[in-house]
Amino acid sequence: MAFESYNALALFFGGLAFFMYGMSLLSDHLQKLAANKIRELFRHISGRKYLSIFVGIFLTVFLQSSGAVTSMLVGLGSAKVVTLQQVMAIIVGTAIGSTLTVQIISFKIVSYGMLMFILGFFSYFIAERTFSKNLSGVVMGFGLLFLGLQMLGMATDILKKYELVQEMFLHLNDTPLLTCVVTALFTALVHSSSVTIGLAMSLATSGILTFEQSLYWIYGANIGTTATALMASVNANYIGRQVAWAHFFYKAGTFLLFFFLTNIALIHILPTSDFIVRDIANAHTFLNIVSAIIFYPLIEWGAKLIEKAFPRGEKDKEFGPEYINADNFQHPELAYAQARREAMRMGDIVAGMMRDSISLFKAEDPDLVASIQLRDTQVDILQKEIKMFLAKLASPTAGLAEASLGLITFVSDLESAGDVIDNGLMELARKKNALKLEFSQDGWKEICKMHSLVVEIMQISFSCFELQDRELANRVIQKKRELRKIEKQLKESHIERLKKGLVETINTSSIHMDLLSDYRRISGLIANHAYSLSDLAKN
Repeated sequence: MAFESYNALALFFGGLAFFMYGMSLLSDHLQKLAANKIRELFRHISGRKYLSIFVGIFLTVFLQSSGAVTSMLVGLGSAKVVTLQQVMAIIVGTAIGSTLTVQIISFKIVSYGMLMFILGFFSYFIAERTFSKNLSGVVMGFGLLFLGLQMLGMATDILKKYELVQEMFLHLNDTPLLTCVVTALFTALVHSSSVTIGLAMSLATSGILTFEQSLYWIYGANIGTTATALMASVNANYIGRQVAWAHFFYKAGTFLLFFFLTNIALIHILPTSDFIVRDIANAHTFLNIVSAIIFYPLIEWGAKLIEKAFPRGEKDKEFGPEYINADNFQHPELAYAQARREAMRMGDIVAGMMRDSISLFKAEDPDLVASIQLRDTQVDILQKEIKMFLAKLASPTAGLAEASLGLITFVSDLESAGDVIDNGLMELARKKNALKLEFSQDGWKEICKMHSLVVEIMQISFSCFELQDRELANRVIQKKRELRKIEKQLKESHIERLKKGLVETINTSSIHMDLLSDYRRISGLIANHAYSLSDLAKN
C-alpha cells in the first residue's frame, strides 16, 4: 500500500512537472515562430477596441499566458509607450486567448502524447531550418502537455481511493469560496491557468470533481493569473500599476459576475455531455467570451475609473529639467552652474543608454528597447530646455557667453550621441534579432571590447567636463585616438575572417562593420568638448 501511494505521488508530481515544462517549451517555440510578430502586434493598438481585443488574443496564444502578456503591458506602460486606455481592450482579449490551450488539451488526442513527443524530439534534431526546429519544439511541447495530463489522470485514479484525499477534496468541494482561493494561489504559484484547469480536468475524469465544482476551479484560475502582473507592477510607475490592477479588477468582476450564479443559473445553462473534460474546456471558453461581451461597452468607463483610483503620484511627475530655474536669470553665474549640472544629468542618461545597448545584441528585449527609446526622448527634452535656458541667459561678461556657447555645443553632441544609440545601434540590433543571426566568437569579443572602450571614454569625458581638467582632456583624446586605431585593426580582423569563409562572419558582416563605425561616431561626439582644454588638440 505504501508503494502504491508513493507511486501515485510520483505520477502526480511527475505529470505536473511534464505539464508545466510542456507549457514552457510550447511558449518558447511559439514565440520564436512568431519572430517579431509579437512586437508588430502592438502597432495595431488604436482607438478601435475590437482590434485591440484580437491583439490580446493573439499575444496570449503566442506567449501562452495572459499573465505574461499583462506583465509585458505593465513594462510598456512603465516606459510610457502605452496608456491604460490603449491596452484595456487587450486585457479583455487575453482572457479569451488563454482558453485555446485548454481547448486543445481537452480533445481525445491526449492519449497520443508520448507519440507526439517522440516525433517532435527526433524531428527537432533532424531539422536544419530554424522554422522546422521551432515547429518540432511546439509538437514536443504539446506532447509533454498530453503526457503530463495522462500521468495526472493515472495518479488521481489511485489517490482517490485514500480517505485523507477524499476528505480533503470533500471539504474543498463543500466550500466553493475556499476552492477559489486555493486554486487562485496555486495558479499564482505556477504562473499558468492552463495548469490549474488541466489538473481540474484530471480530477473530474477520475470522479473527484463534478462539473459544477470544476467551475470554481476556473474562477480561481482566472483570478490567479493576475498575480504575475501585480508582482511586475511593484516597482512600476503609475501607468504600470494601472494596467496591473485593471487586469485584476476585470478578473475580479468576472468572478463576482459568475460565482453567485453558478448553482442558480450557470449549471443549468452550460451544456454538458458524457465527456466532462470537453465540458470544462467549453465552460472555460464560454465564461471568458461572455465576460468579454458584457464588459466590452464598459472598457472606456472602466479605464477612467482605474485611472482615478491609481492617479499619478509625486514620483510619477512628467519628465523635465530638475536643476535649471528661470528665477536665477538675475544671477548669471548661478544659472550657468545649474545648466552645467543639468547637462551632467543628461550625460548620465546617455551613458546609461550606451551601457545597456550591448544587451540588445545578446537577445531580443522589447522592454529594454522601450526603455532606451524613452531615455532618448528624455535626452531630447533636456537638450531643448538647456539650450532655451542658455539662450535667454543675459550675461554681461564675454567669458560666460563663450562658456554658454560651449555648453550648448556639449549638450548638442550628447543629443547626437543619443540619436546614434537610438537610431543606429538599436536598428542594427533589431536587424540582427529579426534575422536570427549570431556573431562569431571572435567578432563578439571585438564588439564587446569596442563597447567597453566607448563606455570608458564616456566616463573620463564627463569627469573632464565636470572638473574642466586638462589632464583628463588629454586622456579623453588619447583614448579616442586609441579607439580609432583599434577600430581599424578590428575591421581588418573581420575581413580576414571573411576571407576564411566563416559563416557567422559572412552573415553578420554589414551589421558588424556598421556597429564598429557607430561606436567610433559616439566616441567622437562625446570627446569633442575636450579639444578646447587639451594640449593634444594641436597635434
